[in-house]
Amino acid sequence: MISLFAALAGFLGSLMPYLLSMFRDVSDKNHELKILDKQIEMQKMGIKEHLEEIKIISDSIELKELYSTYKTNVKWVDAFNGSVRPILAYSFFLLYVYVKYLQASFILNSAPVFKYIEILWTVEDQAIFAGIISFYFGQRTISKFKNR
Repeated sequence: MISLFAALAGFLGSLMPYLLSMFRDVSDKNHELKILDKQIEMQKMGIKEHLEEIKIISDSIELKELYSTYKTNVKWVDAFNGSVRPILAYSFFLLYVYVKYLQASFILNSAPVFKYIEILWTVEDQAIFAGIISFYFGQRTISKFKNR
């Protein structure tokens, strides 16, 4: 039962980036509507060129701020920035494998062979596995749906 909840939580977790992008898209469109209203006011006042200049500057500042965290133009910093998530994922996987190895080494002397699976592959392990797999496959499905 907990595996089902973990799978559902993983799938719903993969929906979060899509929902956040939809929310951001709505707010961006509202912002653009406000800008258009301001443009109409400015055109009425005869200051269209000044407004275009301000819009271009604000767009460039916004883009610069959005991408400032991704590119530093220092190769090793950019490489490290891009490797943080994979390193964390692999580290936690290796830690999980190590913990399971320690569990197996402790039960080798105390439990019969057919009990190993019940001890090493618990409901919590199934929940973790189902949550991770559901998250990644749900994220792929949502990104394919979004690209259409």
